Amino acid sequence: FSVMAWILNLIRVQLRRDLASCRGVAGQPLRTISCTSRKQEESDASSVLGKRWKDTAETVIIGGGCVGVSLAYHLAKAGMKDVVLLEKTELTAGSTWHAAGLTTYYHPGINLKKIHHDSIKLYETLEAETGQAVGLHQPGSIRIASTPIRVDEMKYQMTRTHWHVTEQYLIGPEKIQELFPLLNMDKVLAGLYTPGDGHIDPYSLTMALAAGARMYGAQIYNNAPVTSLEPTSDGKWDVQTSHGTIRANRIVNTAGFWAREVGKMIGFEHPTIPVHHQYIVTATIPEVKALKEELAVIRDLEGSYYLRQERDGLLFGPYEKMEKMVLQDSWVRDGVPPGFGKELFESDLDRIMEHVEKAMEMVPVLKKADIINIVSGPITYTPDLLPMVGPHCGVRNYWTAIGFGYGIIHAGGIGKFLSEWITNGEPPYDLIECDPNRYGKWTDVPFICAKARESYGFNNVVGYPKEERFAGRPTCRTSGVYELLKDKGSMGFHAGWEQPHWFYKPGDDIGYKPSFQRTNWFGPVGRECKLVMEKVGVIDLTPFGKFIVKGKDSHKLLDRLFANTMPKVGMTNISHMLTPSGKVYAEVTITQLAPGRFLLVTGSGSELHDLRWIETEVAQGGYDVDITNVTEDIGVLGIAGPNSRKVLQKLTNEDMSEAGFKFLHCKSIQLAGKPVRAIRISYTGELGWELYTDQKDLAAVYLAMMEAGKDEGIDNFGTYAMASLRLEKGFRGWGAEMNCDTNPLEAGLDYFIKLNKPADFIGKAALQEIKAKGLNRKLSYIAVNTDDIDPEGNETVWYNGKVVGNTTSGAYSYSSQQSLAFAYLPLELSTLGQKVEVELLGKKYPANVIQEPLIHTEPTRTRLQKKAQSKA
Repeated sequence: FSVMAWILNLIRVQLRRDLASCRGVAGQPLRTISCTSRKQEESDASSVLGKRWKDTAETVIIGGGCVGVSLAYHLAKAGMKDVVLLEKTELTAGSTWHAAGLTTYYHPGINLKKIHHDSIKLYETLEAETGQAVGLHQPGSIRIASTPIRVDEMKYQMTRTHWHVTEQYLIGPEKIQELFPLLNMDKVLAGLYTPGDGHIDPYSLTMALAAGARMYGAQIYNNAPVTSLEPTSDGKWDVQTSHGTIRANRIVNTAGFWAREVGKMIGFEHPTIPVHHQYIVTATIPEVKALKEELAVIRDLEGSYYLRQERDGLLFGPYEKMEKMVLQDSWVRDGVPPGFGKELFESDLDRIMEHVEKAMEMVPVLKKADIINIVSGPITYTPDLLPMVGPHCGVRNYWTAIGFGYGIIHAGGIGKFLSEWITNGEPPYDLIECDPNRYGKWTDVPFICAKARESYGFNNVVGYPKEERFAGRPTCRTSGVYELLKDKGSMGFHAGWEQPHWFYKPGDDIGYKPSFQRTNWFGPVGRECKLVMEKVGVIDLTPFGKFIVKGKDSHKLLDRLFANTMPKVGMTNISHMLTPSGKVYAEVTITQLAPGRFLLVTGSGSELHDLRWIETEVAQGGYDVDITNVTEDIGVLGIAGPNSRKVLQKLTNEDMSEAGFKFLHCKSIQLAGKPVRAIRISYTGELGWELYTDQKDLAAVYLAMMEAGKDEGIDNFGTYAMASLRLEKGFRGWGAEMNCDTNPLEAGLDYFIKLNKPADFIGKAALQEIKAKGLNRKLSYIAVNTDDIDPEGNETVWYNGKVVGNTTSGAYSYSSQQSLAFAYLPLELSTLGQKVEVELLGKKYPANVIQEPLIHTEPTRTRLQKKAQSKA
């Protein structure tokens, strides 16, 4: 920003205010348009908007920042007719216009790397396509490591980059100095260098996207605030504005810091909150002006700021600490002021002086630089700093693309991602970390504020594996045994729930101790695995998502949704929902409790993700069913181990013997002598037994089990041990071995996929085609020869110096004393005994493909023992 540009902008803001005072207060409810006045209103709209008003649309996008305009561009370019974007005032009003415009291929999230990649590749070609300059600069960027732990973090990230298309390099001080010669190198140890990174002019980018959207047929209306959103009986929307009403097949909320206001129109309290973000622009610096090439963008992670060249000066933006940064929480409580658009907050240099001083130490020319501009504007945060992208559970045809703390780099890729999802009926790849349905009613305002403050303040902290952040916890989502367990172990956060990761014993090094190597949990987790393998353990599984599906068409609905056949009454199975192209959308445990009454159980992180998919099929297919989300009503305990039957038998008069209660069966039982309502118990073999009961009775059931198991050596175990045991038994995990990036045949899920069942389940035709063509890769089970580090997933797999695949999950096997992992490998490298290498923290470790499973399930072990005894 130059001084003249800044003055011109202030003039534009004042002109808009003057116009607004003539029109009345923006954002106030306006009258609904009647049929008799529609022609007059359309005529009025045309005179104000300068174009004909459309009263129908395939998609209405609400919000004209870079994200919304990108979606309009991509949908129109994909051939969708009747794409309409409604902007409250003018394009870029909100967070877009004052953004620093950084563009980077880097992201620690595996699939968000794809979003960044697609954005930059679009920005590189957009000017040639539309004729509109975008001001893209690509000098590259460097994330600076000035401590040994930062170097480890960069090695950790490099292991997750080699199997992606994006270039990224770990470089030394000499190369860093070459790319940024004005740097004080005293503390610099290494850098993570990404060629092609840089920055772009946000205003020019948005205008180029808008030009492209119009070029392909989209309509963009400025000064068209949405005043009401009314759903119709057939799943469409009446979008009401001051210029008229548009009947839309779907609506997409891309309203930035106005997203909560839009959500409230239909009853949602989206967990987004504006944060005050400041950056500084300097005047010309002689040393910068003298450079022959543009400086690389740097991110000083210890100083917690970014710095880039701006003309012949520098632009510097810090992320303040939790205790200093400012939330605009009044907007959450009271709403955004109606006239706010391209205004800014008062700057506060005192708040960022700590970061300024660190920047001056790292880049000494800053000490003599004059400041010509301090920008302090609102950027929108969600509790976990990731955006909310996709269709929303609980209402039909309502989509969001909101909560972007980094909207410029996300805009191009998110527009492409959402456009493909809307056009094809399924996401092009897995991006569940950005699913809007990862939040629920438990994300209240105090939680939003606490987590947004933490996320902003932790922007540049070291990103460890198994990371835990503790602000805002616990939420209202606590299980019936939380009070009994909370001080006994290290708790993890799962979709609002507190769930034990591992438990303490006297002498243990307790608490959360993050590390890139094995840390304080390693020994205790081994103890818990031994407990489950040799005696009996109990685990809190309450965070599972749980739904009751019943009604005349319940069986028909589930047969359409799931690739497996439906279990008989009193039985359980594992089933998968697939996308139309045959990818794995979800894995669900299904039990038929009574004729036509089913209990569906899914993972904690996919509760509303799965429910939305089910609701969509119900609406589209017109099924006569009733679906109830009982996740918070029902508590779940798992009990596993060779002594588990003995413990359970002490609790009930039901026959718990092998003959009386078989694998994948389900019963209702009563606890003998305990005032507890009926318990629903399933024998799944995977976690042993799962007990489902009213949340308020869970503590009584837990205490009864612990009392009954005293002589059997009963104790607690957590999710870390469960992960290790799961891998030993060769069980695939949803979100790791299977998701919207994989099909069930390459994931080795053939047993659960019934291609010959009569029902035409979603994805059936695609799977038949995939099977006929044959697979190119296969999920392989590998043993890794490591030292003090174990695979956890998404590491690069090498063969003969070339990247050949990636791990999906990994853990240490305490039973076999070795590291295990699942990995996708080309078919020719998936044979037993095949040797490969797995990269961990910058080192390649030898690995080989082994037979799965390493450890059989308890039912299988029992069967094999009997078979051996009969032969003897």
